Amino acid sequence: MLHLLYIVTFTGLAVLAVGNLIRSLVTLGMESRRGSRPRPVPHPELLNAAGEPIQEPLLVVRAIDLEETRRRLDALYHDDSPPEDGAVGTSL
Repeated sequence: MLHLLYIVTFTGLAVLAVGNLIRSLVTLGMESRRGSRPRPVPHPELLNAAGEPIQEPLLVVRAIDLEETRRRLDALYHDDSPPEDGAVGTSL
């Protein structure tokens, strides 16, 4: 008798879950047909103090060759002298 009660209970829960799923899909479909798209909000780091988008580059990367990079790293970690071009570094 308990087996039948479990089957009926879980069948009822399954019907409720499927009904809720179908209702959610119908609601989502109706909202997408209305075409109301929210205005995209830019990331806060891309806004100035007044809340307007900034037009300047945020990061400038200078490319250097591999040998220059190795020379700077060797100077930084193995030598006590600072790099020649005035770059700020810490010696360990």
